[in-house]
Amino acid sequence: MKLTRFSDIGLRVLMYLARETRTPPVTVSEVSQQFDVPHNHLVKVVGTMAKMGWIDAVRGRNGGIRLAIDAESLRIGSVLRVLEGDAEAIDCEGIGCRLSGDCRLRNVLQIGIEAFYGAMDQYTLADMVDGNTGEHIVRMHRTFMMDRAA
Repeated sequence: MKLTRFSDIGLRVLMYLARETRTPPVTVSEVSQQFDVPHNHLVKVVGTMAKMGWIDAVRGRNGGIRLAIDAESLRIGSVLRVLEGDAEAIDCEGIGCRLSGDCRLRNVLQIGIEAFYGAMDQYTLADMVDGNTGEHIVRMHRTFMMDRAA
């Protein structure tokens, strides 16, 4: 299973925000630069996550984004279910497969996807930013802020 770019960006944004909880909030421009993500695409991802209540997004001169919930309560599987959507692994009807009425592949793939999400549900956002990963995020933010001040 390969995650969409949308989910990839969403996970990275959440990880970044989980470690950078200080005020002022982190700007979308900062995250865009840190992960080399197009600003417009990032705005769409942030909008989706704000609608889910995972992040707070404040517009304007002193605006930015910050994590709205506790990182320990946000399960990675739950995040991926939302960001990836409900699409099946294979679209039997869409491709006009002649086996669609008698084929077990669709069900087996769905079982595999659910197993994947189940495994991801064992981890929280806090788990993802523990240790070296979290420290790296802190260094990224500090470097960005020092470069911006210079």
